[in-house]
Amino acid sequence: MQEFTINDQSFQGYISYPKSQSGPGVLVFHAWWGLTPFFTQVCDNLANRGFVALAPDLFHGETAHTIDQAKELRSQTDRKKAKIEARVAIDYLGTHTAGSNSMLASIGFSYGCAFALEAARLRPNLVNSVSLFYGTGGGKFDKTQAVFQGHFAENDEWGANPKKAQSLEKRINDANQTAQFYVYPSTTHWFFEPDNEAYNKEAAELAWQRTVTFLTERLIDLESN
Repeated sequence: MQEFTINDQSFQGYISYPKSQSGPGVLVFHAWWGLTPFFTQVCDNLANRGFVALAPDLFHGETAHTIDQAKELRSQTDRKKAKIEARVAIDYLGTHTAGSNSMLASIGFSYGCAFALEAARLRPNLVNSVSLFYGTGGGKFDKTQAVFQGHFAENDEWGANPKKAQSLEKRINDANQTAQFYVYPSTTHWFFEPDNEAYNKEAAELAWQRTVTFLTERLIDLESN
């Protein structure tokens, strides 16, 4: 784990760079398990695709291995402080990516989805794409300038079922923003995470392919043009 500082504000997290040591930035917001090896691996996988990937550690080194532990971590977290740290992470990444006009993306997993969405509201001129994994969030989208992508489980008992995903997609579209959400058959919450019993290899690989294509089109191809 590393500590990052910008404008006299700091946060903890993990950052992964591509071989070129520069590239468009992607923020990765972890699920309620904390910043586990799975989420740092997501950063490394993104770096292998040419992105600078930064995952702020909203639980300050604490991780959970069971649902009860995760619930406890979530309940102990100062959400106001976590929101500030997420904003600082956005600003930090915005000054450490390739090109003075580089845009950023945010990816959220479950608990982290609310922060990924908030990133688009906090820095609408910087965050141009958001990808959600089996999580939703509140708030308005009329001032955002991002395109939204979502990956949801067909059988989700943790508050991100297809009906709620459809509602979020409609709210985004009603705000004249673009959203494309996918529902993966025969999956449950956490289907993307190989260290979870809900892991679905076929769905996870398809979701990852769609995510990489989305980020490439929004961050790399867009900047090239």
